[in-house]
Amino acid sequence: MREDELHHVLQAAANLTGEDQFVVIGSQALVWQVPGVPDELVTSMEVDIYPRDAPELADEIDGNLGEGSRFHETYGYWAHGVGPETPVAPAGWELRLVPIVLPRFKHEDSYLTAHLLEAHDLVLAKLAAGRDRDLSYAITAVSADIVSLEELERRLELIPDSHRNRVRDLLAVVRARAKQP
Repeated sequence: MREDELHHVLQAAANLTGEDQFVVIGSQALVWQVPGVPDELVTSMEVDIYPRDAPELADEIDGNLGEGSRFHETYGYWAHGVGPETPVAPAGWELRLVPIVLPRFKHEDSYLTAHLLEAHDLVLAKLAAGRDRDLSYAITAVSADIVSLEELERRLELIPDSHRNRVRDLLAVVRARAKQP
């Protein structure tokens, strides 16, 4: 997903919900965090978001801007309404969100803010999900020097107990397979 597409999704979510603060927790969280982010890390045409101050509106986003919606059929990308309980991320992840302020379309002096899941927290949340594509994502993020193995290992202890062993095992695979500078 390109920056303009992500901006469009956030604008549509703001227009729909009346909110102006959104949390982006999926792979698209890297779009504005990492200049020149490798394409393979942001290929998804879906953005996982929820209104920061009204997460209960995520269902409204999913229903109106989600997969199979008119928005999706028109533009080819969509929003997946999620909630703060969705990511299995290191404790404190909400305090490490990276805020990006964006202008509102057709609204002078009006802005919206995307609060992006920080890159290390994102990679660990993907490893907690444990899908093959998430392992590949983590390997690419380390190989591209977007995240450091040392910081991932530091935050490993902040992963919920229920997922820590799986994440530890997958992190060992990342260490073995990543091309490190």
